[in-house]
Amino acid sequence: MESKIVGRGKELRIIDKLLLSEKAEFLAVYGRRRVGKTFMVREYLKTHIQFAFSGSYEEKVSVQIDNFFHEYIRRTGGKKETVAPPNWNTAFQYLADMLYEMKDSSTKVVVFIDELPWLDTPKSGFVQALEYFWNQHVSTMHHVLLVVCGSAASWMQLKLFKNKGGLYNRITRRIKLEPFTLFETEQYCKNRKLKLTRYQIIQLYMVMGGVPFYWNDLSQGKSAEQLIDEICFESTGLLATEYDQLYYSLFKNAINHIAVIEALASHPYGLVREELLKKSGLPDGGTFTRTIEDLYESGFIAKHRPFEKKVKETQFRLVDMYSLFYLNFIKDNVKNRANTWQKIANQPRFVSWSGYAFENICIQHSGQILTKLGIAGTFTEISSWRHKGNDELPGAQIDMLIDRKDGMINLCEAKFSNKEFIIDKEYIAKLRQKRAVFSHVTGTKKSVVTTLITTYPAMRNNYYLEEIHSEVTMDDLFVE
Repeated sequence: MESKIVGRGKELRIIDKLLLSEKAEFLAVYGRRRVGKTFMVREYLKTHIQFAFSGSYEEKVSVQIDNFFHEYIRRTGGKKETVAPPNWNTAFQYLADMLYEMKDSSTKVVVFIDELPWLDTPKSGFVQALEYFWNQHVSTMHHVLLVVCGSAASWMQLKLFKNKGGLYNRITRRIKLEPFTLFETEQYCKNRKLKLTRYQIIQLYMVMGGVPFYWNDLSQGKSAEQLIDEICFESTGLLATEYDQLYYSLFKNAINHIAVIEALASHPYGLVREELLKKSGLPDGGTFTRTIEDLYESGFIAKHRPFEKKVKETQFRLVDMYSLFYLNFIKDNVKNRANTWQKIANQPRFVSWSGYAFENICIQHSGQILTKLGIAGTFTEISSWRHKGNDELPGAQIDMLIDRKDGMINLCEAKFSNKEFIIDKEYIAKLRQKRAVFSHVTGTKKSVVTTLITTYPAMRNNYYLEEIHSEVTMDDLFVE
């Protein structure tokens, strides 16, 4: 049967190797909520899965074990144990006995445990029972592939990847499932028969990123503007009510995570740790550090060090497209009014938001940009740079620069536009000034050039030819 999976080629190749392995394998799949982890595992491994069960959000341990037992009964046909296990140790013993009976299987037998963090309830003993299950039983079963999955990436890091107890160094392979790239998103749209141009795909990507679950909710036969109105501004729209649920289902004390997200949303070009502490109102210490790591590991924020700056000057930036869009536009506009987005899109604040959102897309697709520039094989570092200005020099800000080992630096200028971009005398003067200030303040000996990143190709007038060294368009971002 043909797979329904779109994209995910790298991840599926990893799974193929595990299926061919001649030893027991322990695969952990993690990534932000709604990114398609469960679908990928269940769909691709559907002919191999012999036992699958999922944790339930904020459910007590007795109910979780009961759910496990019902799935066990369904898989064994009630021919084995008929008494519900009193604890996780016994539950996993039931499962081990079932797997021992499959030792002559000619193909890998897959056990899939989904939403693992939700099973680790207080005093449940789940992690310890899982440790024993793997170490005592599954690790000796060459025919078994154990797959675990979770959206709380920080829990997966702490309890599995950095575990100092019985699960230390036991994970044989891990997959961090990222949101779709533009290339994968376009393939997904074609698969769902969504007739959208690349410009429209970028418009929607700026709203909800590459989260497959969100794209699956789009209706056929509508424009990007209509779809944004429908999914974001109707009171029953999926993204009208997703925000709080997204964070509270992932994190304990989610109010701290939301405070950080909202502080970064109000400063879209990033904040250093001290600034973020002040803006979020959270106290300094371990709780703040864990909150930052939670959001970073789950892909909601990014860390980047400005050009030639020290680690302590690392900036945190909100890169979750939906969260940024929600806080800027949805939060105060869900009133079920027709054409809400079309009205907002004509307001000045849309211009500043769209510029930042398009820059985020460019940063997330830096690999495609390097390929277009012909420097994918060159050692590069991508960073940002800012000069506040003084009596001698004006201020300047560069949100994406490519520092190359071959003696060049590309200052990237991203411009989101619904038509051919035209460089005029005033704009070219700003680009020249920015390049001159950067060269003077940094004292770099490298050749500094300007790279333009646009939606549609810029008009190649005299101003363009004088200053623009290279150009990347949205079509270049839609490559694998």
